[in-house]
Amino acid sequence: MLSESSSFVKGVVLGGVFCMLVTLLGHIKLGHGTKAHHHEHHHVQAPNKEDVLNLSEGERMELSKNIRVYCIILVKPKDLGHWAAVKETWSKHCDKVEFYSSENIKVFESVALNTNDMWAMMRKAYKITYERYKDEFNWFFLAYPTTFAIIENLKYFLLKKDPSQPFYIGHTVKSGDLEYVDGEGGIVLSIESLRRLARVLEDSDRCPEQGGMIWKLAEDKQLAICLKYTGVFAENAEDSEGKDVFNTKSVGALIKEAMSTHPQQVVDGCCSDMAITFSGLAPNHMHVMMYGVYRLRPYGHTYNDALVFLPPAG
Repeated sequence: MLSESSSFVKGVVLGGVFCMLVTLLGHIKLGHGTKAHHHEHHHVQAPNKEDVLNLSEGERMELSKNIRVYCIILVKPKDLGHWAAVKETWSKHCDKVEFYSSENIKVFESVALNTNDMWAMMRKAYKITYERYKDEFNWFFLAYPTTFAIIENLKYFLLKKDPSQPFYIGHTVKSGDLEYVDGEGGIVLSIESLRRLARVLEDSDRCPEQGGMIWKLAEDKQLAICLKYTGVFAENAEDSEGKDVFNTKSVGALIKEAMSTHPQQVVDGCCSDMAITFSGLAPNHMHVMMYGVYRLRPYGHTYNDALVFLPPAG
């Protein structure tokens, strides 16, 4: 009898512990759900081509002139070959471009940041950019020297986006609870996002220069953490069909993947027609991309784009 009573008591205790655990887990899940509700991740899409065609000629001209992009390229001495290629190719299509280098390099003009740490470089570059150009540009595009960008497609993507809103866009990746824009594909901040970032960069508790952790976070992850404190969240950029437009791989790598996964539809399975960036390119590949994007035209085809984004004079 005593044994049965003991077993009954043990059962009651274990049952109570189990109920407590379920309740606690329920609260934890509820708390997480509430946080997720605060920012429901959405995919930012490019405008539909038909919508653009419905704009008046005056509206098209005004939009084309008003979207101005400042480009930030982070470089190190080991990147000289890529540096030269970027300077000679796609960066000329930015409204203004500046190279931010880890140290002073005589061969190329750049803003010397005097640090080899990528997060420290990114912080300093954004801070200088905000101080110098906050009243001149509304969109800020940061890229590594292995990235190739089609700035006209970026401007088209930003056509109906409001720079006074906290946009932080590119190719998003999820790491645990953190969602961030992968730096390899390029990072776009609106002026409002940059303004908020400039403020939080002064807060060493929320946005420490060294990350404040035992292990070192990559600079794009650290940027996401700092921006999250200001209410700026990572958003994935896509075309009107839902395809990614910021690519963290080269065209060649994406085509190879498409050949194995979509052998009957290699082109459709590879890339968006409105792609903005490709990454991991060698310097000579950038020159090939320039030829394909800006010079090669099939004879007999007429190109009549609804919008014309001209690069700066010269």
